[in-house]
Amino acid sequence: MRRFFRRRAPAGAVLSDNRGPWGQGGGSDGGDSGGDGPRSPWEPSRRPARGGGADPFDDFLKKSRARFGGRLPDGGDRRYWLYGLAIVLLLWIGFTSIHRIGPQERGVVTIFGRYAWTMAPGVGFTLPAPISRVQHVNVGEIRTINIPDGDGENLILTGDQNVIDLAYSVRWNVRDPVQYLFQIRDIDDPNGTIREVAESAMRAAVSRVSLDDALGAGRAQIEQTVAQNMQQLLDDYGAGVTIQGVAINQSVPPAEVNDAFLNVSAKQQEAQSNINAARAYALQVTAQAQGEAAAFEKVYAQYRAAPEVTRRRMYYETMEAILQRVDTTIVETPGVTPYLPLPEVQRRSPNAPAANQQQGQR
Repeated sequence: MRRFFRRRAPAGAVLSDNRGPWGQGGGSDGGDSGGDGPRSPWEPSRRPARGGGADPFDDFLKKSRARFGGRLPDGGDRRYWLYGLAIVLLLWIGFTSIHRIGPQERGVVTIFGRYAWTMAPGVGFTLPAPISRVQHVNVGEIRTINIPDGDGENLILTGDQNVIDLAYSVRWNVRDPVQYLFQIRDIDDPNGTIREVAESAMRAAVSRVSLDDALGAGRAQIEQTVAQNMQQLLDDYGAGVTIQGVAINQSVPPAEVNDAFLNVSAKQQEAQSNINAARAYALQVTAQAQGEAAAFEKVYAQYRAAPEVTRRRMYYETMEAILQRVDTTIVETPGVTPYLPLPEVQRRSPNAPAANQQQGQR
């Protein structure tokens, strides 16, 4: 303040005759107001600073300069601080206004918390923060949820009032990033919402099938039904996600009754094996009977064409099939020498070995 009033002193030179608006001041120098007259408001105060020392404001400036290495902005140095502040402001605007969106990402832009638009892959520009905000959402990533999470049990009741331990996984991805961000209740853990929907759909599907279907034959149908029900339910919620598929990784009885179920399963497999063997034998016998029937049809067709020739041929073939396996003697009409099996006669003759030995000695 003193510097200011010193600089403005020439404008008040008319008051240098020590005549103020409150009268003439006394004293030997023209700057002091003596006597009993009132003090001029343009005269410096004679009141000493508190503490009897220098002005506290000057002390504060000196300490501040010393704290910052003697480079506290003063006068012309103040513009450097302005330049630095401008650079920081430009960098802040640049870093919060320019956004790079990846190939599999979408950028959801909000202004003061309200949705504005969606940025495509590439480089985009928005208003600086905190006015605008961009949230990156990966729409190309296939995410997987395993139920149950870990080695625990997931017991589900089947349609025939049996309990099964079922472990399965759900694959999904983001279809609509805006719905995904603003419709799902807990965006910090979207897997929680998908998990709850998956468990509800799986329990509903398993409750409509039997234990045997849940253990083996109907697993593919259960997976397809659960995926369809999940997609329908999430679309009704407006979650903005797509269910890529459901896979049943484990379908076993509870651990407490697992041994009994294994015995039952072994017996069922044995019974199924016997049924398959019986069916194979039945097919074989049926095929053989069909072949014989076809052969008979052919013979019958020939018989109808030439009955006598066919009968004689059948007789000869039958006798040939019978006589070739037995030793027989055929006696025909009188006066004809019958057929004699000479090897058999020689074998049965009692003198045959001695005669053979005599012939050998000669």
